[in-house]
Amino acid sequence: MRPLVAGNWKMNGLGADLAELATLKAALAGDPPACDVLVCPPATLIAQAAGQVEGAFAIGAQDCHARASGAFTGDLSAEMLRDAGASAVIVGHSERRQFHGETDADVAGKAAAAWRAGLLAIICIGETSAQRDAGTANHICSGQLDASVPEGATGENTAIAYEPVWAIGTGRTPSDGEIAAMHAHIRACLVRRFGEGARAIRILYGGSVKPQNAAQILGLPDVGGALVGGASLKAKDFHAIIGGVKAQ
Repeated sequence: MRPLVAGNWKMNGLGADLAELATLKAALAGDPPACDVLVCPPATLIAQAAGQVEGAFAIGAQDCHARASGAFTGDLSAEMLRDAGASAVIVGHSERRQFHGETDADVAGKAAAAWRAGLLAIICIGETSAQRDAGTANHICSGQLDASVPEGATGENTAIAYEPVWAIGTGRTPSDGEIAAMHAHIRACLVRRFGEGARAIRILYGGSVKPQNAAQILGLPDVGGALVGGASLKAKDFHAIIGGVKAQ
């Protein structure tokens, strides 16, 4: 299984910021990565980004609508994202669940739409600090997996991103033991539902991943990569995180 390191720019980035992608492209040309690399800029930059990187690494999107077309003002279908140059889409990020009220069923619909358009669906799950403190983190994450991942998930069409909500953008990171235990739990849930083929589904860790901790996290059992937020905005930091795969 080749790891995947994905960058989520969130609502950040103007045309001028594409210079960071050019810098990353040049860095990777001189230092070929030991993983797949994906950057998900805002939708306004997908087409420009895809043209600029020219296959040096992949470009993805941060969300999609479940329908292929229709009267949904302001929304973008998975097909539109694919047409713009995306090869993957993040669905179910905790910020979408929290601020847009997305349910597990909504996330499953978006994941199915991604598959329909030929995109990799990066399906996000994760518990809040209150749920972790209450000892229900495993239950919460297994429930999200069951309801957010459609039937037919494979290593080719799906990656799971475990992002403890309390670690996103806070600088707090779970212990190595907590990360390894949750990734093992997620793997067991996937195998129980989809069979041994589910061992090919990459489970990414996300939540305050930075150059200083990337190699250690990426070397943990069942961690198949990372979903990186703020540190992906700067080519230097993101390249250092990508290099953490080599340090295993």
